[in-house]
Amino acid sequence: MKTALNVKWTGNLSFETEIAGHKLIIDAGVESGGDDKGVRPKPLMLAALAGCSGMDVVSVLKKMRVDIEDLQISVEGDMTEEHPKYYQTMHVIYQFKGKDLPVDKLQKAIDLSMEQYCGVVALYKKAITVTTEIRLV
Repeated sequence: MKTALNVKWTGNLSFETEIAGHKLIIDAGVESGGDDKGVRPKPLMLAALAGCSGMDVVSVLKKMRVDIEDLQISVEGDMTEEHPKYYQTMHVIYQFKGKDLPVDKLQKAIDLSMEQYCGVVALYKKAITVTTEIRLV
């Protein structure tokens, strides 16, 4: 399966794309010479990981009949100091809210996402260390 998209330069350091009918603007901050019209490229990598894994975890938990009230996912990326700057590690924190949540099932859902289902993490793990953590509210 092949996926393609077009990214158009819109001036200065700003670019625009459309993904599945959703417009996305990518830009640098003013401090870097951009106009701050959109998101930065590297944090999009963190969001892609959280979104991909989050969808997996929610789907697996539904199949396990685990009823969560809320899920917040934070991803912390540790970037190199030297150019080219890139994330050398990512730490994913899953914060679940609900009553009597079975931690073993939460962990199993996360493990399935990290080891079997999430294509984003599969790619990232080829180059960096990705760790996870569960927090209950």
